[in-house]
Amino acid sequence: QVQLVESGGGLVQPGGSLTLSCVASGFTFSNYPMRWYHQAPGKERELVASISSSGGSANYADSVKGRFTISRDNGKNTMYLQMSSLEPEDTAVYYCNTFGNFPMGFADYWGQGTQVTVSS
Repeated sequence: QVQLVESGGGLVQPGGSLTLSCVASGFTFSNYPMRWYHQAPGKERELVASISSSGGSANYADSVKGRFTISRDNGKNTMYLQMSSLEPEDTAVYYCNTFGNFPMGFADYWGQGTQVTVSS
């Protein structure tokens, strides 16, 4: 079955950097766009960045433009989120997501999330 497993979260000081990974299995990774979301305590889940199936196109939330970079390695079934110049406001659980027409129909899949805490 489809599985998305995030890793790489942790505690980092303001101004620091962190790289998140999302390993996918159970589907043809290179056929589907991917997205990173985050959810801060007491807030709704928000889209952070998205990347096309080939990796040739990416989009970012205004709040992370210039600081975060989304990428993917279709040979490794893995998506990444490089985060730099981290701010306390980036503290959240980060989720990877994929969506589209799967063999069983249109579906939307989520990982379990990885916690990122930016604090001194």
